Amino acid sequence: MVRLSDLHEAEQEHMRLRISEWKPVEKAPWITPKPLKEARVAIISTAGLHRRTDSPFTFGAVDYRLLPRDVDFSDVVVSHVSANFDRTGFQQDPNIWFPLDRLREMHSSGEIGGLAKWHYSFMGAQPNHAALQAAGEEVGRLLAADEVDVALLIPV
Repeated sequence: MVRLSDLHEAEQEHMRLRISEWKPVEKAPWITPKPLKEARVAIISTAGLHRRTDSPFTFGAVDYRLLPRDVDFSDVVVSHVSANFDRTGFQQDPNIWFPLDRLREMHSSGEIGGLAKWHYSFMGAQPNHAALQAAGEEVGRLLAADEVDVALLIPV
């Protein structure tokens, strides 16, 4: 992980400006979920992951890609470009950014109730969070239709 102090002064200033523009998230009522052993789980990642046959993400993209629960990692690529992370960890073990194998193991052992039919990947480094609202609401509807109880948010 790159520290702010490791960046060039111009990049530090850029990051400070972005942070100063963030708005607080409004408090929502607490919802008591099902026990995990009964819950259907989905992954939502900001790693810019997609299948080889999908179009790559572009800088600032506000759309998402679907990854099926039976996807083979040999078919998954990263189009997220950032100087602020090292992708060698993903190349060694994709579960670092998208822990699908770990969820499959947890389902097999009865720790979780099941896996969502679809998992979702967005492009990270999105400076305009409001631009993600439509896609976020759409993914929320898709998660509900798939009867997902728990969504793991995996920021990269």
